Amino acid sequence: MIEQRRKPNILLIMADQLIPMLCGAYGHPVVRTPALDALVRSGVRFDAAYTPVPVCAPARACLMTGTYSSTNRVYDNAALFAADLPTVAHYLSRAGYDSVLSGKMHFVGPDQLHGFQRRLTTDIYPEEFTWVANRAPWVWTRDPKTFDPDRGTGNHARNYVGSGIHVGRWHHHLGYDEEAHFRAQQYLLAQGATQLERAAQGRVPEQPFFLCVSYHHPHDPFWPPQDLWDLYAGAEIAVPQFPADPEATYSVMDRWLNAQHGVARYPELCDPDSLRRVRRAYYAMVTYIDRKVGELVGTLQQAGLWDTTVVMFASDHGDMLGEKGMVQKRSFYDYSSRVPLIVRFPDEAHKGTVCAEPVSLVDVLPTLLDLAGVPPEARLPVDGVSLLEAMECRPESSRTIYAEMHVEDMAATCFMARQGRFKYIYIHGEAPQLFDLEDDPGEWHNLAGDQTHRATEMSLRSAILGRFSPDTIEAEIRGSLRRRLVIKDAMERNGTLWDYAPAFDAARDALGQYRPPR
Repeated sequence: MIEQRRKPNILLIMADQLIPMLCGAYGHPVVRTPALDALVRSGVRFDAAYTPVPVCAPARACLMTGTYSSTNRVYDNAALFAADLPTVAHYLSRAGYDSVLSGKMHFVGPDQLHGFQRRLTTDIYPEEFTWVANRAPWVWTRDPKTFDPDRGTGNHARNYVGSGIHVGRWHHHLGYDEEAHFRAQQYLLAQGATQLERAAQGRVPEQPFFLCVSYHHPHDPFWPPQDLWDLYAGAEIAVPQFPADPEATYSVMDRWLNAQHGVARYPELCDPDSLRRVRRAYYAMVTYIDRKVGELVGTLQQAGLWDTTVVMFASDHGDMLGEKGMVQKRSFYDYSSRVPLIVRFPDEAHKGTVCAEPVSLVDVLPTLLDLAGVPPEARLPVDGVSLLEAMECRPESSRTIYAEMHVEDMAATCFMARQGRFKYIYIHGEAPQLFDLEDDPGEWHNLAGDQTHRATEMSLRSAILGRFSPDTIEAEIRGSLRRRLVIKDAMERNGTLWDYAPAFDAARDALGQYRPPR
């Protein structure tokens, strides 16, 4: 697949909160994604890829380490990412790669590199325990009896109403993505110049690169540039479906989430015109990300790197975006927990392959290590398996992949298991859910307790409880929350920050090399 004389360069492109079902590359008839469409045609599209945790920082920690959150203990957006956890960047750096990050990754803790040699930008979110106290009372008490459906502030829900959409207004999220994109392009151009110089001299490039470019969008708030908004003028924009009887349909997880997000405070969330405006803005921001992908591909080609670079595109999680009357992520429904995952190889191996086997972001690490030629004896155990195995797309595959969501807006440990056509959701001490995703892709009909599917339900329940210990995880979470709150207060009093601030020398290129004018 890859020439043995050299290791491939690796470009990992990450979006935030991108729903595969609202993506032209995954068959959506309206949302325009020509760059991702081209990647799919020349590579592999995974149609049942899932996040290990449907929230930002934990999902990224799982991707970086190849482990589930109960293994790496990054349970929420304010949880410590420990410095002794080997990441894909550590492994690739050991393998001779120049490992570089441009954009957001939401590492919380004093280690802001986690194996990367350097970062080209700051991060966009706090690196400290700032958000640890920003939780509902039922999260702190870990007692569902303290649940208050009127507790939510609406800070999240307000981003999902049409009146909150601002078109053509510049904001720092766009500015951040533009900087991350610019720095990445400059890095690729500098890499191309260096690698082409060595090739012209008849020498194999000494150091391949691993570049992760990570964007904030299409994460809310959805404030699209005017030209992208105009792109969807007159487009047919479908609105979400709502449960006819929410109380009968919602799980306790759903009620916890809607309360914390403040959904009840915004009746506009049920207004079709408002929903169309939000969807139109989201479509525009998906196309924004697609344009960035296209420009990165163009830069690879301009720099002479296209034929030697593996390109992988993914998101950390999805977004309910009004489906079922819910917003944001943290849910195990497919709109929140499914992610786009596309891999393109330099020689276009597996070109045009569509893989329906369930896979996970924890599979990214072993996949990239395989591609880089890192031998098994040089690795520690992880929870993921290489996507190169899944690319065989065996219809009889029975692999089970998992997701966890224990803190943020939850009062109990919560797990998801996906195997074949079935998804099972286990909420410790509460009623479960079981969905047949082939017959019921919208996840409307809970089959838990149905005697026809009892064997499937018990099998997936046993799989979760055989792999995870809810009581052990609960004890870890309670201890972690208490410890972090003490440290947070002390850090605020001391003025301690863990921010990463990149340094630039205008006389040198993005690789730190001095290149005099010619």
